Amino acid sequence: MTAAERAREWLSSAKSIAVLTGAGISAESGIPTFRDQWGRSPDRPPLWNQFRPEDLATPQAFARDPKFVWEWYDWRRSLIAKAEPNAGHLALAELERRKPNFTLITQNVDGLHDRAGSTHVLKVHGDIWTLRCTLCSHERHDPRPSLPELPPKCNCGAIERPGVVWFGENLPPEIWAQAEQAAEAAGVFLVVGTSALVYPAAGLVHLAKASGAKVVEVNPAETPVSGMVDFSWRAAAAEALPQLL
Repeated sequence: MTAAERAREWLSSAKSIAVLTGAGISAESGIPTFRDQWGRSPDRPPLWNQFRPEDLATPQAFARDPKFVWEWYDWRRSLIAKAEPNAGHLALAELERRKPNFTLITQNVDGLHDRAGSTHVLKVHGDIWTLRCTLCSHERHDPRPSLPELPPKCNCGAIERPGVVWFGENLPPEIWAQAEQAAEAAGVFLVVGTSALVYPAAGLVHLAKASGAKVVEVNPAETPVSGMVDFSWRAAAAEALPQLL
């Protein structure tokens, strides 16, 4: 029996499955990763070459110039809107349909899992299509690739911010608690397209392993957790995940 066949058997017999996805699965749909500084996209306007995401995706940057930060996010939204879910996203949605006790934890803010049909998605870094009021905290979903007014405003009159987790901010506590519970309860834990460098999300791999899960990594490159998983598949998500089904 090959390692891939064993992984399929683990998934088939598991009573509970949890998945952690990172930027790699979205990169396969043409969305540049955050770690690439968004600088390798041919569509990147020259203006943004002067800035790192770490300089713009912060509460301090937003406080200094909310319109400028929103212009950057508006460009990102327009780029993401052109992308489509790939075979990896679709395979995870199918896995959820087959396994009722299934949790998808994602570090991605692009919404491609939702568009692929996944319904139980824990977005630990937020959602770029969510707008949150800076005064009353009201949240709303706005799927338009480009917003007509920057910065956008809430019905209460205050400006809104992107509903994402910025550098220096804590993860949403309720969502993070659910992610930890899913990792602890998983019989199989899939780690897909993540560098395993961003904490605390990468810590879920250690938590799942310590709780007795079979951990399967799908990534073309070796990562810091490759040495501790039960099976590391050196392949793209769009190639490997359909085979795991």
